[in-house]
Amino acid sequence: MKRRWVIVAAAGMLAAACSSEGPAGGAREQAPEKAVAEMKSPVDLYEHDRPGLLSPAVRGLPARVYVPDSEGDDVIVLDQKTFKQIGRFKVGRKPQHVVPSWDLKTLWVNDNDSNDLVPIDPRTGTPGKPVQVDDPYNMYFTPDGRFAIVMAERLQRIDFRDAHTMQVRKRVNVPCTGPNHADFSASGDFFLTACEFSGDVLRLDTRRQRVTGVVKLADHAMPQDVKTSPDGKTFYIADMASNGVWTIDAATFRKTGFIPTGKGAHGLYVSRDSTTLYVTNRGEGTISLISFKTGRVVRRWRLPGGGSPDMGGISADGKVLWLSGRYNSEVYAISTSTGRLIRRVRVGDGPHGLCVYPQPGRYSLGHTGVFR
Repeated sequence: MKRRWVIVAAAGMLAAACSSEGPAGGAREQAPEKAVAEMKSPVDLYEHDRPGLLSPAVRGLPARVYVPDSEGDDVIVLDQKTFKQIGRFKVGRKPQHVVPSWDLKTLWVNDNDSNDLVPIDPRTGTPGKPVQVDDPYNMYFTPDGRFAIVMAERLQRIDFRDAHTMQVRKRVNVPCTGPNHADFSASGDFFLTACEFSGDVLRLDTRRQRVTGVVKLADHAMPQDVKTSPDGKTFYIADMASNGVWTIDAATFRKTGFIPTGKGAHGLYVSRDSTTLYVTNRGEGTISLISFKTGRVVRRWRLPGGGSPDMGGISADGKVLWLSGRYNSEVYAISTSTGRLIRRVRVGDGPHGLCVYPQPGRYSLGHTGVFR
């Protein structure tokens, strides 16, 4: 069955490469047969995320941070070098995340309550015409670039849409509440989705676009971000209520452990050398560092004066971890070598899923920047 999936995916990518380019851009710069072959058995899922490995699609882009303000209904644009605000524009109601498109050419603002996506041109930092999409709390892309996967959290659905036109291809009603974050297996043939309000994790078949498994984390669990280990063998699930990270075996879809990190564990980010998983502990103003080698917390960084580190990303050179301070109206720039707070930048009242751009990688799988 996996071989058939690879053939179908490759055919789909060839079709996408030959089609006209839509709002999200085309899938033309990546040879589809090569991309699918590399997805089958990677040595390191993040080997193309190393410093300096910028795709031609993003090379030369200005280094910015795009901060959606869920309370102010706008997006604040920061200059990564000067830490100053260089832009601000209104979008729809309750913008949640800024998501890079699969082909890296567009940034999509997820306007949750006004049911639309606003495209941003990362070369100019300016917004375009909104596209109507139901309940876009968060968004991902299939590894072949064919489908956008919209996490319609309040509707309890996961919608598969054409990645170019954003037209609905399939709606999947899920057996849980609050589907919001996800990541893909090493082969790309399935992905896991966290359900925040029911404490579940779902497994979905990427090709068949259906749920194939459910795991209950704990009665009190509130799972958040999801990240795959560099070797593809383990999924890490941040749990805001359990104050740590669950591990799930990718092959068996079974819980294998729990790593205490800190109060309100929320966002997960992989270091540029694939050795460390950064965990934001939103409830206590800390960031825990988990070693992929040992599966243990090796150090913890505390924000001086406290804070509420939430979602974000790592600079292209790997030296700065940028995070939104969800309940403190600020953004944090943190040194990845020392854990020192470099700068605290005041922004809107509800900064959430900020996007650091550009970043290395051949294509985007979505969220605030999951690259392969």
